[in-house]
Amino acid sequence: MPPGGWCLLCFGLVLSSVCASAESAAPSNLTTAPLNVLLIIVDDLRPSLGCYGDKLVRSPNIDQLASHSLLFQNAFAQQAVCAPSRVSFLTGRRPDTTRLYDFNSYWRVHAGNFSTLPQYFKENGYVTMSVGKVFHPGISSNYSDDSPYSWSIPPYHPSSEKYENTKTCRGPDGELHANLLCPVDIADVPEGTLPDKQSTEQAIRLLEKTKTSTRPFFLAVGYHKPHIPFRYPKEFQKLYPLENITLAPDPEVPAGLPPVAYNPWMDIRQREDVQALNLSVPYGPIPVDFQRKIRQSYFASISYLDTQVGHLLSALDDLQLANSTIIVFASDHGWALGEHGEWAKYSNFDITTRVPLMFYVPGRTAPLPEAGEKLFPYIDPFSSVQELMEPGRQVTDLVELLSLSPTLAGLAGLHVPPRCPVPSFHVELCREGQNLMKHFQVEDVEGDPHLRGNPRESIAYSQYPRPADSPQWNSDKPSLKDIKVMGYSIRTIDYRYTVWVGFSPHEFLANFSDVHAGELYFVDSDPLQDHNMYNDSQGKDLLQHLMPF
Repeated sequence: MPPGGWCLLCFGLVLSSVCASAESAAPSNLTTAPLNVLLIIVDDLRPSLGCYGDKLVRSPNIDQLASHSLLFQNAFAQQAVCAPSRVSFLTGRRPDTTRLYDFNSYWRVHAGNFSTLPQYFKENGYVTMSVGKVFHPGISSNYSDDSPYSWSIPPYHPSSEKYENTKTCRGPDGELHANLLCPVDIADVPEGTLPDKQSTEQAIRLLEKTKTSTRPFFLAVGYHKPHIPFRYPKEFQKLYPLENITLAPDPEVPAGLPPVAYNPWMDIRQREDVQALNLSVPYGPIPVDFQRKIRQSYFASISYLDTQVGHLLSALDDLQLANSTIIVFASDHGWALGEHGEWAKYSNFDITTRVPLMFYVPGRTAPLPEAGEKLFPYIDPFSSVQELMEPGRQVTDLVELLSLSPTLAGLAGLHVPPRCPVPSFHVELCREGQNLMKHFQVEDVEGDPHLRGNPRESIAYSQYPRPADSPQWNSDKPSLKDIKVMGYSIRTIDYRYTVWVGFSPHEFLANFSDVHAGELYFVDSDPLQDHNMYNDSQGKDLLQHLMPF
């Protein structure tokens, strides 16, 4: 059977059964055919994209999608680590509700039998499919990517995924290593392919199958890059000569940063090429020449990712599905590239919580394509002629990834789940995030200033756990039982305020009277968040007006 053949066989069987029974489940409030959904989830991608103003990174295919989309400039993850973030935005609940702060529990058993975004679409007549890393694999999704609840057919994982952290990186000594920096010749790696390439190919096969279906589809495609190790086709390195790579604008650990807020990036320290640097723990620093190489490989990984997104969207175009498919592009969280002396996620700073988020909605964010017109022709990032593409309409209000579930339901014409009561552990279907539908009402928003809202009222919350007040070996990814401190962070248009408080892992309770440390950064005067004003008189004046979390 060919790669993905089992999923394709299941797909055919599911379609026949769904078609027979879906009429009663299909949304009754629609007068036209329901829109399909293509949800693209990327791993560890900060907004280092042309459409977000990055002039170095080549991301022409994602930029092209942005030119037809509503782009959110200030979208924030609820926890800057993979499993908790994905479970949060796919269930529409905050980490304190899913009770997942690490990788070691399944929310349906551990917290509550919460419905998921794909499950809701499945229950409303959609054929739901998962390709690549959508849910985080392992116990946090019950070793099944939450099947069969969320998916109509078994989720697909690339066969080459298992080699990601093995010795496949050829070093200067000619030997294979498990390195952080891992540009490869695809012909030389196991199976002669890479996971994201396989995911694109499988997603296209599934799209081809949907062409003959009368049922709408919900296809989630999860890409691995630019997650470490930076394992990508070596030709993409040529896009980023080292002499063009700048360092982070604030590469030092801020003097006023409380130790509890720092993460010691232990995961990259485990890579052979980083081990060879003999770095001091916990603060480093990494030698400047190696910093440039890390940044080069991160950007090269983005351009490789961009080609995969480009091939996927081009296939959607070729299959004439672009006029009937909502496309969402998002990342689970960001990644620090030397900012604050950090080289990972695992914090509450903007650099790790701010993510790209864009929605293409046919006929709403862009005109419907004419017959034969292509909205998403593939663009080669190696082309010497790069057309400058402006993003579509942009929203500067602060929003949360948590809003993905209700917003996507509303855009597809489904009933938007109600707001969750407090507590909501007993409620299967509800949402804790805002519905962002108002931002898609272009005519009404422009004509009615009340619908535009006040950007100063937009708020995003994030949080991060720590096992101790000072950096230690498990500060980045503490297991639940080891969590002693939780950093709760509120981001407004004017400031980011974080309070680190005592936390009981047994009761899942934060003690806001037990304050271990605090951070306060004013965005206008300190956009990089390097000067902690928590103990400054100006900061204390503001804090007097802030309510506890």
